Amino acid sequence: MEMKLHSLEQEMASISYSPAAFDGTSASDLLRSSSSSVTGIPLKTLGKVRFVVKRRDVIVAAKMRKMKKHEYPWPADPHPNVKGGVLTHLSHFKPLKEKLKPVTLDFEKPLDDVEKKIVDVRKMANETGLDFSDQIISLENKYQQALKELYLHLTPIQRVNIARHPNRPTFLDHVFNITDKFVELHGDRAGYDDPAIVTGIGTIDGRRYMFIGQQKGRNTKENIQRNFGMPTPHGYRKALRMMYYADHHGFPIVTFIDTPGAYADLKSEELGQGEAIAHNLRTMFGLKVPIVSIVIGEGGSGGALAIGCANKLLMLENAVFYVASPEACAAILWKSAKASPKAAEKLRITAPELCKLQICDGIIPEPPGGAHAGATWTSQEIKAAINETMDELTAMDTEELLKHRMHKFRKLGGFQEGVPIDPKKKVNMKKKEEKTVPRSSKAELEGEIEKLKQQILKAKESSTKPPEVALKNMIEKLKEEAYHEYSEAIRAMGLKDRLEMLREEVSKVNSKDRLMNPVLMDKIEKLKHELNQSLSAAPNYTILKYKLDMLKEVSTAKSLSKAATMKQEVNKKLSEIMGRPEIKEKLEALEAEVQSSGSSSFIDLDEGVKDKILKLKSEIELEMISALESLSLEVVVVKSNANPASLSVFKNNVDNLNEEINKTIEEVVNSSELKNMMELLKLEKAKAEAGNVESESKIEALQQQIKQRILEVISSSELKEKHQELKAEISEAIQSSGGANGSLQKETKHAEPMLEMNFA
Repeated sequence: MEMKLHSLEQEMASISYSPAAFDGTSASDLLRSSSSSVTGIPLKTLGKVRFVVKRRDVIVAAKMRKMKKHEYPWPADPHPNVKGGVLTHLSHFKPLKEKLKPVTLDFEKPLDDVEKKIVDVRKMANETGLDFSDQIISLENKYQQALKELYLHLTPIQRVNIARHPNRPTFLDHVFNITDKFVELHGDRAGYDDPAIVTGIGTIDGRRYMFIGQQKGRNTKENIQRNFGMPTPHGYRKALRMMYYADHHGFPIVTFIDTPGAYADLKSEELGQGEAIAHNLRTMFGLKVPIVSIVIGEGGSGGALAIGCANKLLMLENAVFYVASPEACAAILWKSAKASPKAAEKLRITAPELCKLQICDGIIPEPPGGAHAGATWTSQEIKAAINETMDELTAMDTEELLKHRMHKFRKLGGFQEGVPIDPKKKVNMKKKEEKTVPRSSKAELEGEIEKLKQQILKAKESSTKPPEVALKNMIEKLKEEAYHEYSEAIRAMGLKDRLEMLREEVSKVNSKDRLMNPVLMDKIEKLKHELNQSLSAAPNYTILKYKLDMLKEVSTAKSLSKAATMKQEVNKKLSEIMGRPEIKEKLEALEAEVQSSGSSSFIDLDEGVKDKILKLKSEIELEMISALESLSLEVVVVKSNANPASLSVFKNNVDNLNEEINKTIEEVVNSSELKNMMELLKLEKAKAEAGNVESESKIEALQQQIKQRILEVISSSELKEKHQELKAEISEAIQSSGGANGSLQKETKHAEPMLEMNFA
């Protein structure tokens, strides 16, 4: 720096000027020029001065940094007839100079041996010149068959690996294969152009479409440039701009989904990643043009959904669509990414599973080996699917199109009730608070049941409805208490664990709608038998049995009260029908005709009177059927061929047998043996009321002995034979009443259907 200043001073000193140049210059001019570089010399005069600079040997050198030449996206001499037009050169997507290296997935490694044999045989054929074409064809067929078998039975995690294959065709690969012309459009009009999302206008068979897709790289360099297909907010805003553009000009939209998810770094969150995705979701539901989304690789979470709210969602055969990656899901649920195969299965992320759930609307096939094994063929399948789907959607008007898109997403999701939860899932769930059932003592239950009996008796005396609500509440209470007592008994007997295991096995079978396994049925029967055998040894058996007996008694009372109520209603309906004036008139007229005929039985009546009686009977029965059906009763019409008159002769025999049975029972009851047992029973009951616990078991034993003794007498050989004989005679009479001879046929000529009521 000092050297430069010194040389400058020397040059200034060497400047010479002529005095004649200043003739006629005033003082004021000299003062005005003081601001110039030469003091005292006016600028006007200074311009006329001839400066003379003495030359020095000074060298000025400047070193320029070598700059990389800008690579324009178009060539120097673009061909005018290039496919897609000259504007396709505006895309930075160019064919790779190097061929992609083949990548073998883990589950494909068994095929390497066959492929290696094919290469070796070909090499041998080239080296020796021998013909090994038959062997090569055989090995190739074997390879193709093994490949086909392998890809027919893929697991979910294997499909995930295929979707992430580094050689899998990208969005732009498919676009350039299916479009006649394609022009890429850039920028979000806010100063950014995200390379992870590519947009552009293209034509397929003369139709214009707006293409929007997530672009992954084909190698490491491109993946870094494309951010591995993970868009930032700029990419979603670029996609949004193109959607508005397509909606304005009426271009149908085709989106290609292939992303692990939206880029989740700090900068993206600061720039509003969530807001950009939400804005896209809201806007896509209001676009008035058809939208088709195609998942060509992996569709991850909201990053995929931001361009996936379409009328139709299609998926390639080996594509996946998920809310969280299998690795992330496994890390959350099982605390290890190694459980990703299990997570992939449970998430239901493959195309066939999503079709069952009605999330995916169609599956586009891939060749064996995946889309990377036949990229052009896969692209043509995508093209055919787009044309077919767009034909369907373009036929809809705007309102129908918007409703179609809304209903597609509104119908998603569902729930199941009554399906038991897998015990393994219950580990991380909040434990259900056990409901504590207040246990009532025997005295309390007896008091409540006695009170209920009084209410039933009052209702019967006053011909009012029985207390159904009180009966229902008592039954529910007794059921809960009996269940609690059973649980206590099972726990005391040490059978709780076995019962829980059986419950789990049965619930799994029921959840899958399968038939019960005979082995499982055998286990249930064994446990039931063991429980029945050892239940009497349980410490709470006495109170359990008492509660079960009470439950049975109250349930019987409820059914009887229900039947009584129904009987009252039926009788009321019948009275209403029979009380109608027209029915009364017809009955009175028929009675008069029967009396005037002087006949003593239905058989002796004239045919005309018989027809009138049967006609009136049918009319009353039809009225009765409609009345019963109005009471929610099921009415079954039963044709009866039996003649009641022919069976009346057995009434005396039945009455005689009943008298004989009652007489035998009285003799047994009055016997000394049974009297002693009954006296003992009274004593034990008195002790039980005094608080003696042991008396309860003795009471039960005595009751069983008395019942057994009475049953033995009733089942004696003599009474049994008489009962069997009478039963046989009655059955023979019923069978013969079907028309074995002419007289009976005559009697049953006018047989009509009878009514049978089933009380629900």
